[in-house]
Amino acid sequence: MKNLETISDLALMQLIKSGDIDKLAILYERYKKPLFSYFIRLSGNRERSEDMVQTVFYRILKAHKQFRAKSKFTTWMFSIAHNVLVDSFKKRENKNLLSDMTEFENKETGTGIIDEIEKKEQIELLKIAMKKLSIDKREPLVLSRYEGMKYKEIAKVMGLSESAVKVRVFRAIEELRQIYLVISN
Repeated sequence: MKNLETISDLALMQLIKSGDIDKLAILYERYKKPLFSYFIRLSGNRERSEDMVQTVFYRILKAHKQFRAKSKFTTWMFSIAHNVLVDSFKKRENKNLLSDMTEFENKETGTGIIDEIEKKEQIELLKIAMKKLSIDKREPLVLSRYEGMKYKEIAKVMGLSESAVKVRVFRAIEELRQIYLVISN
């Protein structure tokens, strides 16, 4: 038998569907970081993001027999993640979900202290601009730019047409650019 780390997501799901539930741990190890990244960029809260990752895998466990190999496992998983996110927002409509975002942004070092300070300032302004986007604009932007998903996959995750996703991403980028220009001056 192949090394478990090299088995495809589809093959793992087939094993899980046939009753080998322990294989879900392999998928968890593969996808906990991308899911956490997705949730933290949208919610900004570490604890809530960790809870949402757990909830996604709990829902995968509950619905594993319903998985169909019509699309990639990651598309199915992010569809579940989208629903978990929507549920979380519904529960916390009046709370600021982006308060902890600064803690988790990638920190790239510049060539000097001035470059590093400028880069941090730009990242902070970008975070502020991202916070001002509505969730329906922010989510496809995060999925495409940070998670590297194709528009077709995002469309399946969000229950939209591919052209609607393209329009949302384009509008989100335009709005983000305008917000950034306003707050950076």
